[in-house]
Amino acid sequence: MKELSFYREKIDEIDTEILRLLNERAKHVISVGEIKKKNGSPLWVPSREQAIFERLKSLNTGPFPTASIRPIFREIISASLSLEEVQKVAYLGPEGTFTNLAGIKHFGLSAKLIPVRTIPEVFEGVDKGRFACGIIPVENSLEGVVNHTLDMFMNSNLVIMGEIYVEIVQNLMNLTGRMEDVAAVYSHPNAIGQCRQWLSKHLPDTPVFEIESTAKAAEMAKNDETIAAIGSETAEIVYNLKVIERGIEDGAGNFTRFLIIGKTPTEATGRDKTSLMFAVSHTSGALYKALEVFSRGGINMTKLESRPSKIKAWEYLFYTDIEGHKDTLPVKDVLAEFEKSVPLMKILGSYPKGDK
Repeated sequence: MKELSFYREKIDEIDTEILRLLNERAKHVISVGEIKKKNGSPLWVPSREQAIFERLKSLNTGPFPTASIRPIFREIISASLSLEEVQKVAYLGPEGTFTNLAGIKHFGLSAKLIPVRTIPEVFEGVDKGRFACGIIPVENSLEGVVNHTLDMFMNSNLVIMGEIYVEIVQNLMNLTGRMEDVAAVYSHPNAIGQCRQWLSKHLPDTPVFEIESTAKAAEMAKNDETIAAIGSETAEIVYNLKVIERGIEDGAGNFTRFLIIGKTPTEATGRDKTSLMFAVSHTSGALYKALEVFSRGGINMTKLESRPSKIKAWEYLFYTDIEGHKDTLPVKDVLAEFEKSVPLMKILGSYPKGDK
């Protein structure tokens, strides 16, 4: 017992020193915030955060797990930013959705996450300055892209400032936690699509209804024990439901990618991604010829999607993600050459890559 007491006292001493250092850090953060306000600089700088995480991970010698550094310092940075100014972040709500979870994961618990009803409302709120930035879903590894998100970039001046990957674990839940009480299942169409095989096997005769969000489905289940919702663990907690079955999604490694949108371009970090939209002329091989410049320049293209332009019938816009930052070589030179070869090119943003 004396030996145990000795180590506990040592831990208490270290915790006390950590607390002292956190307060010392907070004083410097307040000074930085005052300088930023004088200069009109943005309070949240993604490239600076990324540099902090990468530096600390490179310095870690163990046994403290490197994977835990980012989430711990995420909360330290979140609390520190709140000393400068509480960050208002809009997300596609309501509370309890996976977008809500993405916001907590990226901005921490000290940010003020504000749910809005639609993706256009996220864009509008950020554009008019009601929010520092916004979080919107853009694609799921099983269900594909969120087309409405891509369409919004056509007429928006906002830029992509970051991306967040959230592993999607879908749970079936209701008030009682009993399968035999389920008379109907409600959820968002994407969530239903991700669980279709499980539903066919385990609830083949139970009607399944689509609704605007997983959180709305959880809210309905909260008020009717015959309704089961498919949704996240966050929805389970927010709406006080009981899980019937966890992890009912059909495919393993199911991720949804979310974008952070704002007004301020992000500086290069050395581990970046650039998103852009473009159009090509109506000639044979136009798309192949346009994209050839990326191959010649050694630029890796990680995504390519097409969408109707909504300006003229049978004309399309293309969305692509490439590795690298628009302001660094060789990406800068390749984009300059690419812009000359297409009738339209718009860079949507260069930003730090998200961690899966």
